[in-house]
Amino acid sequence: MSEWYQTQAFEPVAQHPSDQTPELAIVALDNWALTKISGDDTKSYLQGQLTCDIEQLDVDQSTLAAHCDPKGKVWSVLRFFHFQDGLAMVQPASIEATQLQEVKKYAIFSKIAFDKVDCVLLGVVGTQAEKWVTDHFGPQGNVRQGEQGTAVMIAPHRWLLAITPEAATALVNQYQSSAVLLSSEYWDRYEIDAALPRIEAATSGEFIPQSLNLQALNAISFTKGCYTGQETVARAKYRGINKRAMYKLTGQATHTPVAGDKIERSVGENWRSGGTVIAGYRQANGQAAVLAVLPNNLDDETAFRLADAPEFIWQREPLPYSLTDDE
Repeated sequence: MSEWYQTQAFEPVAQHPSDQTPELAIVALDNWALTKISGDDTKSYLQGQLTCDIEQLDVDQSTLAAHCDPKGKVWSVLRFFHFQDGLAMVQPASIEATQLQEVKKYAIFSKIAFDKVDCVLLGVVGTQAEKWVTDHFGPQGNVRQGEQGTAVMIAPHRWLLAITPEAATALVNQYQSSAVLLSSEYWDRYEIDAALPRIEAATSGEFIPQSLNLQALNAISFTKGCYTGQETVARAKYRGINKRAMYKLTGQATHTPVAGDKIERSVGENWRSGGTVIAGYRQANGQAAVLAVLPNNLDDETAFRLADAPEFIWQREPLPYSLTDDE
């Protein structure tokens, strides 16, 4: 967690997401972490570590990527964008230390540095988010640079800010009367509704990239050179060895589901092990949603439940993108 969050009076108006989209809200991203990567070999080194084609990343775009172990299991799902004099990678704070240890293993042989920088991560969401970003960072690109930091569009009406502590303090002070302050649970809701995968410490090293739908999110290049775990990723595509995918489930819950929680699925009148929760959120009325990795051949009528809360039946919801491989 950034030291800024420990010293600032960032008091969200609510801890549980609601169905209402605010005009303008500032969201605490205190459970996310940013690392800056710089040096002459930055892109060439990362090209051999990530599933995406990082050498093709434009200055006004961001990309998702997976960092895998040699067996093709995902250490972490990362978002990359140009930042200061290098690149930034953003991931859940719970997995940052483990992922950094793995990605830096061979860095001693390259001109590359991985640094913590003094910046604050905030979300800006709502129907006025685009106007706000344009006023402060300019009108062009999905990644925009300003004196106070960088703004990255995650989706329409949703931006990630990586800004200086001074800029973060000024932002909150200036807009605390005209913008809603929201907790990180709201960001989780937007991520889950968009079916954007993440890996926390509880699920690191469990899944291959295609089980997290990363091929559908342009986070895997099947034409670039070799990278760690590529053999497994290629077999999953060309030999059809992957039997799982990530889906959104909704239902009732008495607590917020978290990464690593187990899902059960109905088989006739019985229940069997079904999959694993990647991320979850819960609204104040008890309605909840999760992203979960499940078998990819289940019938639409299959019912689900949390293994530790069998009294509530859950159902699968449509994804906002297609899993069909058109290549």
